[in-house]
Amino acid sequence: MTDANGGVREPDIDPDTGGIRTPLFDLHTELGGRMVNFGGHALPMRYGDGTVAEHRATRTAAGLFDVSHMGIIELHPAGNDEVGDVAAWLEGCVPGAVTSLVPGRMRYTLFTTAAGGVLDDLIVSCHADRLRIVVNAVRTEADLSMLRAVNGGDDDGDVRLEVRADLALIALQGPAAVDVLARWAPAAAELAFMTTAALPIEGVECEVSRCGYTGEDGFEIAIPAGEAAHIARLLLDADEVVPAGLGARDTLRLEAGLPLVGHELTETTTPAEAGLGWSIPKRRRAEASYPGAEIITAQLAGGPPRLRVGVAAEGRRPIRDGAALSTSDGTSVGMVTSGGFGPTVEAPIAMAYVAAEHSADGTELQAEGRKGAEPCRVAPLPFVGHRYWRPS
Repeated sequence: MTDANGGVREPDIDPDTGGIRTPLFDLHTELGGRMVNFGGHALPMRYGDGTVAEHRATRTAAGLFDVSHMGIIELHPAGNDEVGDVAAWLEGCVPGAVTSLVPGRMRYTLFTTAAGGVLDDLIVSCHADRLRIVVNAVRTEADLSMLRAVNGGDDDGDVRLEVRADLALIALQGPAAVDVLARWAPAAAELAFMTTAALPIEGVECEVSRCGYTGEDGFEIAIPAGEAAHIARLLLDADEVVPAGLGARDTLRLEAGLPLVGHELTETTTPAEAGLGWSIPKRRRAEASYPGAEIITAQLAGGPPRLRVGVAAEGRRPIRDGAALSTSDGTSVGMVTSGGFGPTVEAPIAMAYVAAEHSADGTELQAEGRKGAEPCRVAPLPFVGHRYWRPS
């Protein structure tokens, strides 16, 4: 982290959770947030009205989330190189198409391992003079270690790596998000899904990106850390916006069928198994110039041995993470990776990996539960349709 003069300072550790305080920590506690340690950061699990209320408010109006724990890393050209050279360099680490990005565009992709597993998933955004990547908090150090190794063991090599610890990141999500943000940054309404622009919000220069991980329309806003609480309060003053915590963020992404690192995405799961083949275009499959390409390409062509699926419970008991899945005769077929109650669908739902031959929608299974086997079935993803905004 940096101080006001740009120098390095020690992170501010919350003694109650043991996590690093984000720039919005004081605001969270003021609003009654129940603080927990998540990914090494002190973040609110929920506020006074609870996870279900925050979830429903985000689906019907807007929720504001602190996502400052995410890692923001910028990749700058070295020497006389250009951004296109940086993009080509990054394509050696990811299966996504980066060189085709133009300034203002964003792309979802993955860091893969030599064995074809997923180290992390990330968003790459292209700017006139650099690339920016946003990675998961729990994988930031592993990602940096990998990037530095590719870069000759340092932050200054073929590219210049810069960790933007001076920025906070908030997510404004929900159908009312665009109307709320446009009151302060009218140009935000013109951004399409997966585009980004530098926009002032009440005189504060912010990077506004139309994206998120709830399945709803919305924005992620990178803000100078010292201004984060001011901008968050500004947005929370809108009648449509409620503060939302980690609990709602998880139930929203589960209903939206969005995979999470450490659950659906691990170093032992491949992009093909995770159903992310759409993020690997034809050119990149043909080039096969990223870690694990041979294994991943073979699975994309011939089918993986297991697949990520939705699981719907037949009863009312939630199916929990880690629950074993089997057929009615007791044959083991897979395991639940995320499970809980979906407030929008008003039913217990889950995501799981199951053997490919048992992955068809409607396949009847049973999940190991605390009170015995729970009947369930394979269900199509997402449970709640995505509402990202793209111009017609």
